Amino acid sequence: MSSKLVYRTLRPVLSSSVQFSGLGTGPGIRGHIISHLPTVRFFGSDASSPVSGNNQPENPIRTVDGKVISTYWGIPPAKITKPDGSAWKWNCFQPWDSYKPDVSIDVTKHHKPSNFTDKFAYWTVQTLKIPVHLFFQRKHMCHAMLLETVAAVPGMVGGMLLHLKSLRRFEHSGGWIKALLEEAENERMHLMTFIELSQPKWYERAIVFTVQGVFFNAYFLAYVISPKLAHRITGYLEEEAVNSYTEFLDDIDAGKFENSPAPAIAIDYWRLPKDATLRDVVYVIRADEAHHRDINHYASDIQFKGHELKEAPAPIGYH
Repeated sequence: MSSKLVYRTLRPVLSSSVQFSGLGTGPGIRGHIISHLPTVRFFGSDASSPVSGNNQPENPIRTVDGKVISTYWGIPPAKITKPDGSAWKWNCFQPWDSYKPDVSIDVTKHHKPSNFTDKFAYWTVQTLKIPVHLFFQRKHMCHAMLLETVAAVPGMVGGMLLHLKSLRRFEHSGGWIKALLEEAENERMHLMTFIELSQPKWYERAIVFTVQGVFFNAYFLAYVISPKLAHRITGYLEEEAVNSYTEFLDDIDAGKFENSPAPAIAIDYWRLPKDATLRDVVYVIRADEAHHRDINHYASDIQFKGHELKEAPAPIGYH
């Protein structure tokens, strides 16, 4: 049977399946509109889009400045709009990834070290923050960028190792893989926000490159040896992040740091009002860090009690 005949035979079934599953053009996720789906293809090795007489796809993908992006596979991006009908401009996250942060969380909480592992984790973090504070002092924007490049590492490492463990043992993770990867992505979005406000200098990039390389490998080994220690270290790191952003807010309120308008990416990601300022951004980021603090201390407590993370449901979507 030829590929064309197979396609003609299956097309009615495919069409009805797509309509039944709600994948056609229409209301998208959480009230947003998804107005295009890629074309289904069968058998052929040439998956390029249909071309017109000028050898360009019928609906070419274009950059912001109008240049055509050639694509062998012919998979155009979904056209997504905001609830007000305006185009969604971000590729690094989608409307359903945005959220209203819970800023009611207590930002003053501190986990008091009660055993050798806790004390080791606490004093490790206290030792690491000394050179950071000496270098950055009150340079909050530079400090924040370095902080976020480091803070995004633990969630990725923990999620990766739990993912591999789940595959080896043929077992569920209790949602902790997703929770930790959510944390890593949230931290990365913090960094993308600060990049919009200040471009790092060459020596700051060099510091990030070095610190990230050292910290990733050290944290990887720590997580392999003792996940409860690794999560406790992250919990204390997040406590210091909360303290750092509190100082940032204090300096903004005191007029020592300009309270500039919030970047567009922050307004869309945290669903802030259009007239939001830098203070609003720092305020919600501090709340995020407080949530990360609690999640990691909670994960460590679970393991200190002799349980595995999978035995307790993970707080997914906490931010």
